[in-house]
Amino acid sequence: MGISVEAQDAVYGRPAAGMEVRLERMADTQWVLDGKSEIGHEGYVEEWLTLDLSRGLYRVVFFGERYFGALGLSSAYPEISVTFRMLGDQDASEYKIQVWLSPYSYSTYFGSRI
Repeated sequence: MGISVEAQDAVYGRPAAGMEVRLERMADTQWVLDGKSEIGHEGYVEEWLTLDLSRGLYRVVFFGERYFGALGLSSAYPEISVTFRMLGDQDASEYKIQVWLSPYSYSTYFGSRI
């Protein structure tokens, strides 16, 4: 089961292209890096759709301070972490995490793409 990650810049109303993101999973009591990428020009990280994510606790970390800093803006959130549980649902072939962000607020969505 893969995952689609999307980030939208709410200040400019466009994809947060170039924003660094990391996918991590909980192993024992530590977070382990499963993937590192950047948001593409369409607003997505596409390569994680093909990952075989098993049941467990995961998080996606969005590096908002670096992204907004490159645009000349300061940010209240150095990073935005969305923690979620993969349940291994047979009905969902892939999951989606979407973040709308600005320097001082953000909103998230987690669900199935089907």
